[in-house]
Amino acid sequence: MKNQDQFWLKIIYIVSVIISAAVAFLILGPRPEGLEGSLDVSMLPIVNATLNGITTILLLYGYILIRQKKRQKHKTIMLSAFGTSGAFLISYIIYHWFKAGPKQYLGDFKEIYLFILLTHIVLAAIIIPLALITLYRGWTDSLPQHRKIAKITLPLWLYVSVTGVIIYYMLY
Repeated sequence: MKNQDQFWLKIIYIVSVIISAAVAFLILGPRPEGLEGSLDVSMLPIVNATLNGITTILLLYGYILIRQKKRQKHKTIMLSAFGTSGAFLISYIIYHWFKAGPKQYLGDFKEIYLFILLTHIVLAAIIIPLALITLYRGWTDSLPQHRKIAKITLPLWLYVSVTGVIIYYMLY
């Protein structure tokens, strides 16, 4: 089992780096000529905020379920939270591919916004491998290891999903 764990952990780390690098490139990198505006993505920020909000609710509900020892329902809800996070990531990538650069904050609370944004970005990159490892540990019924990492993953994942909604409201 140890070799299988090492294999999957390497895959998780590789996938996490690729996702983080792709997102950074899509936001900050160059675009092919004529791509910006070729698809109307103006509704995707509200979709993204909604997906983050749903993820938050699912994470909290999943936590309640496991505290009630409803393990199978907990698994289903946490897989759903992972699914909404995945849908968010796909929508986010599509939005930034067809829209050049990040939106500028124009409000009165720039320092607060920048703090929330910076912590959100850093923790969003960290949550990718944490969520994948937590999911893997739960999926393989490595429950002591799952519980240990889930205690770290849950608050960070909640922070990322909640601050995603806050950033949306601050920008739009």
